[in-house]
Amino acid sequence: MEKEINDNSKAASFKIGIVNYGAGNLFSLGCALERQNIAYGMINKADDFDLYSHVIIPGVGHAGAAMSKLKASGLADSIKLLKKPVLGICVGMQLLTAHSEEGNSALLDLFPLKTRLFDKEQQIKIPHMGWNNVDFKDNKLFHNILNQTQFYFVHSYFIEFNPIFDIASVNYGCKFSAAIQKDNFFGVQFHPEKSGAAGEQLLKNFANLTP
Repeated sequence: MEKEINDNSKAASFKIGIVNYGAGNLFSLGCALERQNIAYGMINKADDFDLYSHVIIPGVGHAGAAMSKLKASGLADSIKLLKKPVLGICVGMQLLTAHSEEGNSALLDLFPLKTRLFDKEQQIKIPHMGWNNVDFKDNKLFHNILNQTQFYFVHSYFIEFNPIFDIASVNYGCKFSAAIQKDNFFGVQFHPEKSGAAGEQLLKNFANLTP
């Protein structure tokens, strides 16, 4: 699965590489990028990172299992060294943190944060699934998106809120980070590829970030 665009297109100055480690919803993400005429390709090995100006780490399912696959693919160490814009989506965002309660798993540790399980005693449905309003800061990732816009979530674990890294938050039983940033690394807990026009605008904004 790969989408190329015409070299004469304004969007041809960049190309997104999707980390393909067997733990991502690649089809929906690819379709969303295609709708925005954003060129993309698959990153299957460490050398592939050099082919792209922007990198997306997708992910669904178990964070610990996803981390094991990322290590087995040989891509984990390369991700830590990247200086270009990187976006983790859902489990891909959780992988950027230090530790997950899911499987008591050590992760990439790019953010000194923990990924925690929602508290059942809060009498909330787990997984957190559906549309939620997102409160975000003035950040290029949310350019041309109205604050409190709804995005689509599907997750049982969340990243603890920390004002140093938080660029968007949601309240669901507790306040947690819906989006984070540290230098060139970004993460979103929601699925932009399933969040309609606002989600596709966010993907477009990410693709337009300057490396």
